[in-house]
Amino acid sequence: QVQLVESGGGLAQPGESLRVSCEASRFTFSNYAMSWYRQPPGKERELVASISTDDHPTYADAVRGRFTISRDNSRNAVNLVMNSLKPEDTATYYCKVLHWTGEIWGQGTRVVVSS
Repeated sequence: QVQLVESGGGLAQPGESLRVSCEASRFTFSNYAMSWYRQPPGKERELVASISTDDHPTYADAVRGRFTISRDNSRNAVNLVMNSLKPEDTATYYCKVLHWTGEIWGQGTRVVVSS
């Protein structure tokens, strides 16, 4: 079955950078747009960034200019580089694909930004 597995994340101080990655399997990765979402503690899940099949990125206002989404079709991976991190970026980060069978989510990876 379709699978997404996130990695990376961890603890960072404000202003530092982190990278999270998502490896996809069991579907034709290059045919699908991919997205990163996040869910801060006690809050709703929100869209962070998406990337189309032809590498066009879009970003939420809160992260535009600080985060960069990219995809590597040779490795079936989508990455999110997070620069100038803020405490409000603390969340569990999930990748998602809208597959023809339905929405598929990874298990999430935790990012904590704290001094």
